[in-house]
Amino acid sequence: MRAADYLRLVFLAAIWGGSFIFQRVAAPVLGAAWLAEGRLLIAGLLLTAWFRLIGFDPQWRNYWKQYVAIGLVNMALPSLLYGFAMMHIPAALAAILNSTSPMFGAVFAALFLGERLTSRKIAGCAAGAGGVALIAQPGAFAATPMFAVAVTACLAACLCYGYTGVVLRKFAAQTPSRGVAVGSQLTGAAMLLPLLALSPPPAEPTALALSNLLALALLGNALGMVLYFRLITDTGATRALTVTYLMPLFAVLWGMLFLGESLPASALAGGVLILAGTVLVTRG
Repeated sequence: MRAADYLRLVFLAAIWGGSFIFQRVAAPVLGAAWLAEGRLLIAGLLLTAWFRLIGFDPQWRNYWKQYVAIGLVNMALPSLLYGFAMMHIPAALAAILNSTSPMFGAVFAALFLGERLTSRKIAGCAAGAGGVALIAQPGAFAATPMFAVAVTACLAACLCYGYTGVVLRKFAAQTPSRGVAVGSQLTGAAMLLPLLALSPPPAEPTALALSNLLALALLGNALGMVLYFRLITDTGATRALTVTYLMPLFAVLWGMLFLGESLPASALAGGVLILAGTVLVTRG
């Protein structure tokens, strides 16, 4: 990896770590459905305009089925689940739980793609499960209603992210990566539209909540996707995935600086186990 690649990797981790902060501020005001819809629709429209400007054609007629599949599994469902979770738990905790995604990916790759589940990967999954158990132990966040449900929502979102690898490998191997970035977000936004009438915002939208939604869409979803696929192109998918190691560190830092968050020792210990498990899985 070149110096420029390392800079992109750290910058992406800082952006995606910050996306949990943006969600934590906006979700209690806008609600899960409006937050998820807003981030995907704004980012998708922005990327559409950008790709037209540079002359990139997503080839909707050829790849719309792939965009729909990825939009459901990688965009609509996880965005909705995280939108709900961020109404109830700290941003840093959600970012730590997000690091379990490669573990689900390893299990799904073994089940559906015939990849070997090595002893290192099994150890990584076990470490991740232990980390989640430490985070979710009774009393860790006793004052937080819906804590267990929110943690489950985060893990369900990570399960979706892990299954995305199967979708990409089996059904979208030849799909252009930039097309995936824009197509999956627009189709995901289209799927979420019917939920808006059923899920009004729980509070009157404020300038602070809307500005965080805009930052989430522009930085986390639009710029973040462009950077991520650029990293995949330049360094390969495995090295690009190391952003998973750095995101929780930035999320904890941003949470402390901007939201005054603090995590109990059990949650931090669980985070260390999950990150160790992620390293074992992605390098196994």
